[in-house]
Amino acid sequence: MYGYLKHGRLAGVCVVLFLAGCSTKPAEVAQSAPPPAAAPQVQSSIVPGSEQDLQTNVGDTIHFDYNSSSLQEGDKAILQRQATWLQKYASVRVTIQGNCDERGTREYNLALGARRADAVKEYLTSLGVSTGRIDTISYGKERPICAESTEACWAKNRRAVTVITGGASS
Repeated sequence: MYGYLKHGRLAGVCVVLFLAGCSTKPAEVAQSAPPPAAAPQVQSSIVPGSEQDLQTNVGDTIHFDYNSSSLQEGDKAILQRQATWLQKYASVRVTIQGNCDERGTREYNLALGARRADAVKEYLTSLGVSTGRIDTISYGKERPICAESTEACWAKNRRAVTVITGGASS
């Protein structure tokens, strides 16, 4: 029993000494700490007026409902940003690529992809972009970005993509 008490007292003394050695005033810590460094400024490597600028800062892709070439309200905002961007970079030429999912015949999807690309072109020109700066092409179902036969995948493939074909910054 004496050994237990002896070790218990020793442990108690150690705890007191440990706490006494670790105690500091919070104000002292705050006063002695160096001021926080300013966050480093990260410079973007994206060249204004480039393909990457269009993709990253504006958006180059919109999507369509099944068997439709009608623009969705949410995608009109992307096209409005594209029109503003194209007006800012007046020397840039683009091609609108119309795409479809795998369902339907090749011929039907080529025609649907063309209607989708034309719908985008018409909307951009209605916002003031010169029709002479916009070409269209339909890839139908030939260039899927997702190969699964699921609705989520098909939705990704039903799209129009704006691709710069000339006049962009490097």
